[in-house]
Amino acid sequence: MYDYIIVGGGSSGCVLASRLSEMTDAKVLLLEAGPRDRNPYIHIPVGFFKMTGGPLTWGLTTAPQRHVNNREIPFAQARVIGGGGSINAEVFTRGAREDYDRWAEAEGCSGWTYDEVMPYFKKSEDNDTLADGYHGVGGPLGVSNPISPNRMSKVFVQACQQAGLPYNPDFNGKKQDGCGLYQTTTRGAKRCSAAVGYLNDARQRRNLDIWDGCVSTRILIENGRAVGVEFQRKGKVEQVRASQEVIVASGAIGSPKLLMLSGVGPADHLRSLGIDVHADLAGVGQNLQDHFGTDVIYELNGQYSFDKYAKPHWMLWAGLEYLLFKKGPVASNIVEGGAFWYADKSSDTVDTQFHFLSGAGVEEGIPDVQSGAGVTMNSYFLRPRSRGAVSLNSADPSDSPIVDPNYLADPYDLRMSVEGVKQMREIMAQSAFSKYIRGEHMPGGHVRTDKDYENYIRQYGRTCYHPVGTCKMGLDDMSVVDPELRVRGVEGLRVVDSSVMPSLVSSNTNAPTIMIAEKASDLIRSSF
Repeated sequence: MYDYIIVGGGSSGCVLASRLSEMTDAKVLLLEAGPRDRNPYIHIPVGFFKMTGGPLTWGLTTAPQRHVNNREIPFAQARVIGGGGSINAEVFTRGAREDYDRWAEAEGCSGWTYDEVMPYFKKSEDNDTLADGYHGVGGPLGVSNPISPNRMSKVFVQACQQAGLPYNPDFNGKKQDGCGLYQTTTRGAKRCSAAVGYLNDARQRRNLDIWDGCVSTRILIENGRAVGVEFQRKGKVEQVRASQEVIVASGAIGSPKLLMLSGVGPADHLRSLGIDVHADLAGVGQNLQDHFGTDVIYELNGQYSFDKYAKPHWMLWAGLEYLLFKKGPVASNIVEGGAFWYADKSSDTVDTQFHFLSGAGVEEGIPDVQSGAGVTMNSYFLRPRSRGAVSLNSADPSDSPIVDPNYLADPYDLRMSVEGVKQMREIMAQSAFSKYIRGEHMPGGHVRTDKDYENYIRQYGRTCYHPVGTCKMGLDDMSVVDPELRVRGVEGLRVVDSSVMPSLVSSNTNAPTIMIAEKASDLIRSSF
């Protein structure tokens, strides 16, 4: 018997396990389906390029996307302690003030304004450079400036300024718009996931147990109350009980799947699969949102990017530099340069984000260049209007769910994506890049008209790994949890992860997810 059972050892689950086990009289269990974070590529910043596919993900693909040439798109979701924070590109951004004020003022989430969540962002943060009113020092999550940014990343920042974007040294400060180098969730030239930042010390606590390799199959619900979790471990079905709360922290895909397998979700869908209904919540699995990104790739006329370190002798040099001095390409997350700007010129808030990668073919499914010397730039519209869904294939927990982001269902999203690709090409055409660029590899000179751009985006667009919204917070009929993240209609059950976001934030989602878990920890502790 435990007081609290946390299902999912991702970013939010690690925060919850650490914070709740600070209460010495509370017994806490963290269940994670994947293994410990022992893979060495997790801990070196450059290892990101090895992480977007392979055994530490669930191997998901989307349902055929009706508005994206019916493509089934690889959809990486982490399956390891630390979750997305163990395999992502480590980019540390929070979003805009308007995102959180929208949650509170327009989407029924009282207590979640920008000013109300800022203390939790700062509480989590241990910034190696910034210490003003927007940043924290001494928190569990290491946040650092780039140690030795690649020359091409600096050229990117110069080219952005030539294209009219102002330099911004802090995307998480007073202003979000502009260009610069991203801070990353690293400390001492190593990745600082929530598993590293929050769990490493907490593991020693006698009131915290962490069980990996445990695939949760359903929440045990008795008389309208969550009382435990059923899971599979080494081929055996086991159960464990909770006296206070079960907290689902399995992410925007895993959390709605587990709720529905447990009889919490749209009643008709559950009954069609033979699942007994405990709570008819139409919003479970609905409202799926994700950033849909498009890449442009350029070939260089010399070995200026990180691509040169694919050659054995340069790879050896990079390894030695890292071992001896903790700098160089191994200390880089590759995605060093970034910008926030406006695709819709009438927008008062930035609506497009850019990532610059000093290399080509870095992520799973992204092509490289024949010469082995390239750079990549990615953009996505930050506030998509399209909405998708997660649903069950069957009542069998081992079946993957149906993931349908419904990309580009709203024509506005496509128009904004076109503008984003045009702006990327404009940046890459600036004189700062001219002496380094041999030519445009993708999309290529044949893409000229808006229709050409649309076709290119439909053929090559992809997830940017930011799914949210499938157990949304709010007060309307489609809300799954209330502003204290309690599941409607089931006592003793909360959801705490990116799935509770009612709408996408204007940034990467790892830091906001950690903030949600920090705030949730206080909400839970106040009722213990």
